[in-house]
Amino acid sequence: MKAVLCKSFGPAENLVVEEVASPTPKPNEILLDVHAASVNFPDTLIIEGKYQFKPPLPFSPGGEAAGVVAAIGAKVSHLKVGDRVMGLTGWGSFAEQVAVPAYNVLPIPAQMDFATAAAFGMTYGTSMHALKQRANLQPGETLLVLGAAGGVGLAAVEIGKAMGARVIAAASSAEKLDVAKQAGADELINYSAESLRDRLKELTGGQGVDVIYDPVGGKLFEEAFRSIAWNGRMLVVGFAAGGDIPALPANLPLLKGAALVGVFWGAFAQRQPQDNAANFEQLFAWHAEGRLRPLISQRFALEQTAEAIAQLGQRKAMGKLVVQVR
Repeated sequence: MKAVLCKSFGPAENLVVEEVASPTPKPNEILLDVHAASVNFPDTLIIEGKYQFKPPLPFSPGGEAAGVVAAIGAKVSHLKVGDRVMGLTGWGSFAEQVAVPAYNVLPIPAQMDFATAAAFGMTYGTSMHALKQRANLQPGETLLVLGAAGGVGLAAVEIGKAMGARVIAAASSAEKLDVAKQAGADELINYSAESLRDRLKELTGGQGVDVIYDPVGGKLFEEAFRSIAWNGRMLVVGFAAGGDIPALPANLPLLKGAALVGVFWGAFAQRQPQDNAANFEQLFAWHAEGRLRPLISQRFALEQTAEAIAQLGQRKAMGKLVVQVR
């Protein structure tokens, strides 16, 4: 089979495509014929050895995929050969086949195509867990989404609207904000052209925002927290801005009566699989109703995977980038 290989930690341009042996699924795994795999921020880190997990070299990056079950391990009973599924792999998805732990695999709704399914799991799973279990977002509350045109940001905008929140989308350009507006955002802030704090004060009548969704980190982290409402919750989702991980003076949560809340969906999905499954049942229902519409802005061939990862790492992408394997 063909696979994208990382043979030494470094930039995306070092990735190569080679023929390798197909994996053999362990008793608790399935073998997936990959039809599509999406690019996520962890892919930009894992190939440089900067992610919390470091696979043994050589390995294929790619944390999620969708396709057809080609074989099942001896202990797998809830899936069968031929099932259309989506899977969370950690790495290995940028290949024609990948072995996936069965507990990380979900059947795809009949109306969902493979590219959409590949673009759905990590972004919508992360944002749903963040807003439901971690923030306990309530109807009528105000949600600020930073990096609102990225994959998880757009998912947070759509899910926030589905949960009944007033959504303020913040991004670095008018083009990105237009994408967020199409996803349902009520208010828009271009933080490269106007003060985030001043605009939030104006939009909330000085009360601040109830929930802040931050997948970016960087210089806006503390500025956003200073605009949080009493009993507010700031969700630490990721650090797409790169550079130093931001720090926060400990007196700020005290003065605001607010909480800084970590979001690690991958661990949640493994530790609380029933809650994760319930989240996806709701997400699939919203998708069927047309309330969630994953934006796939570009599609790449397997041989173009390095280009796709590089684009995401440079923060040039809006929505999701998908590698079409079959």
